[in-house]
Amino acid sequence: MSFLVGKIALDIVAGAPNNGEGEDNNGKVKQLRVGRDIYPYVSAQAFRRWLRDSLPEGESRSPVTRSGSGAKQQAYTAGRPDLHLDDDLFGYMVAVKKETFMRDTVLATGTLVSVVPQRPTMDFGTMSRDFPAGEHPVIHSHELYSGVVAGDLLLDLPRAGVFETDGNGLRVALSAQVATAAREAGAQDTTLRGTSAVRLPLAERRRRIALLLRTLARVRGGAKQAMHYGDRTPSLVLLAPVKGGVNPFTRILGARDGKPVFQSEVLRAEIAAWADELDGPVLVGWAPGFLDDQRERAAQDLADLIKADTLVLDHPRTILNALAGRVEAGDHDTWFEDPKA
Repeated sequence: MSFLVGKIALDIVAGAPNNGEGEDNNGKVKQLRVGRDIYPYVSAQAFRRWLRDSLPEGESRSPVTRSGSGAKQQAYTAGRPDLHLDDDLFGYMVAVKKETFMRDTVLATGTLVSVVPQRPTMDFGTMSRDFPAGEHPVIHSHELYSGVVAGDLLLDLPRAGVFETDGNGLRVALSAQVATAAREAGAQDTTLRGTSAVRLPLAERRRRIALLLRTLARVRGGAKQAMHYGDRTPSLVLLAPVKGGVNPFTRILGARDGKPVFQSEVLRAEIAAWADELDGPVLVGWAPGFLDDQRERAAQDLADLIKADTLVLDHPRTILNALAGRVEAGDHDTWFEDPKA
């Protein structure tokens, strides 16, 4: 049993990838304050939406139902993780006809927060095209910023393609009817962490995780792309197979003199401290040109770990696609196993 845990960073250049509620016709990026400092961020919900939208065209997506009105309206997906990868990996809650079915996410994503404080710039604009001479333009403005945003990731691999059929409270993922349909399509009964469940064939579970990793390598999305188009693929990604599901790599990016810093000494110390929990090499994808002076320095500082195959350093796309290929080929099938309680 293993969890894939780690970190992801995006390099935002003069962008507004995720916006909050505007004020007085001024669009504002999402941001949080710590004392007097401002930290722009991309919400986990937004990043997960980018991933969903970046799935291959032919991949089935769970349809959304919207019902009610006003304060009593709700929206929910089909709640069929046996049929739809996004219901499986991103989770859901369906509450209809006095029945509630819920699936906790397999992919946990933290908020991608600016590594160092940033003060967003207000971009001023007007609309006056085809207005009569002398008519006042329509004025509008919105915020944008440049910065590195980073957040944590966790993939609970034993739960991929495994759906609870009993439990307490909202733990039940499938109704009896859906569970029967899943069995008829090839799923088998199993036990997941002390709870009865049905499990998809291993080949399909491998395929779904591999597809998610490949999608992460080519994710696209974000707000205001007409004016602030930019790359949204990971500039840096760290993934490590860890047996217990703790993520010890949350602090590999820090700040120094107002700039983001990759902290090689932190990575080295965490690898040493968690060596007994690691179930394979730590994978670091680092795009050339991103914190470029630090990339070569980190390669030198960590050369012994790289030589010992404890650490792999390459391009994010190469790292993610290669890992997807190994997962799909069955090289990491033990990661999907979960000890019976």
